[in-house]
Amino acid sequence: MNWKSIFLSVVAVLVVQSAVAQANLLNAKRPEEIGVKTNEQKLADNDAPLPYGYVDDRDILWSKTVWEVIDLDERVNFPFYYPIDTVDIGADRRSLYDVLMKNVQSGRLKDIYVDSYFTEKRTLEDLEATLTKIDTTDAGYEQYNAGEPISPEYINRRDLTAADIEEWHIKGVWYFDKRQGELKYRLLGIAPAAPDVNFIDDPNQPPVELFWVWYPSVRQILHEAKVFNGRNSARPFSFDHLLNSRRFNGTIYKEDNVYGDREIQDYLKDNALFQLLESQKIKENIRDFEQDMWSY
Repeated sequence: MNWKSIFLSVVAVLVVQSAVAQANLLNAKRPEEIGVKTNEQKLADNDAPLPYGYVDDRDILWSKTVWEVIDLDERVNFPFYYPIDTVDIGADRRSLYDVLMKNVQSGRLKDIYVDSYFTEKRTLEDLEATLTKIDTTDAGYEQYNAGEPISPEYINRRDLTAADIEEWHIKGVWYFDKRQGELKYRLLGIAPAAPDVNFIDDPNQPPVELFWVWYPSVRQILHEAKVFNGRNSARPFSFDHLLNSRRFNGTIYKEDNVYGDREIQDYLKDNALFQLLESQKIKENIRDFEQDMWSY
C-alpha cells in the first residue's frame, strides 16, 4: 500500500472537516455570508438544548449537593479557557467567560447572583467594582489637588478578561431517582473565579468568585456557543453539552452538611493532600450509594 497516498488522503479529510466547521461555509457566495443561516435553515436545524425531564420530589430517594472547582490549568479543562485572544479568531469561537459576559452586557442574561444560594441578584452595575479596577497616577492626583480635571492619560483602567479566569466553580445535585432506578446529576449553578481585580498583579492572590449564574436559565445561551472539538472540527459541541455530560475534571471543595455547608479546607487546614483525599472520599460515598442499592 502506498503510504504517501494514505497520508494525502488523511490530510484531505482533515482539511474538509475543518472547512465545514463553520456554518454555511460551503454555501456562502461571499465571505460575509459565512456563519449566517437563513430562517429556513434555522427552522430545519431544530437546534435546541435537550430539555430536562420532570422529576417529582417523591421520586428522589436520596440526594447530595456538592460544590466543585474546575481548575483551568488542567489540560482536560482547556475548552473552558481558550481562546483568550479574540482578535485573530472567528466570532463563533469564544471562551466560556466571554460568552457569559457578552450576554450579561447585552441584557440577555439576567439571572446572576451574589453566591451559590441564589438569594440576592446582581446587575451589571453591581459587577463594575468586581470586574474593573480604576486607578489614578501621581500626576493625576497632582491635577486633582490643584483643582484641575484629571487628564484621561493619568487614569489607569484594568478590566478582568478571559485570560484572568483561573477556575470555574459549579454547584450540582447528585440524586437517586427511584422511578428510573439510577443515580443522576443535575447542574444548578456556575461561577467564574479570578484573583481580586484590585490586587490582580499579586501572584499570591487566591481566586475569588465573581458572580454565580443559575444554570437552567442559561442553557440556551450555552447551547448556542460552540466549543472547539480537537478530534473533529466539523462537529463542535456546545458548552451546555460539555457541562451536562461532565466532560471535565472537577474537585469537590464543599458538600451540604450540618456545619453550615462548611468547606473541606475549613476542617482540614494547611494540608492539600488530605483535602484532596477528603474530596475523593465524598465522590466515593456518592458512587457507592448506587452500588449499595443493588447489593443484597
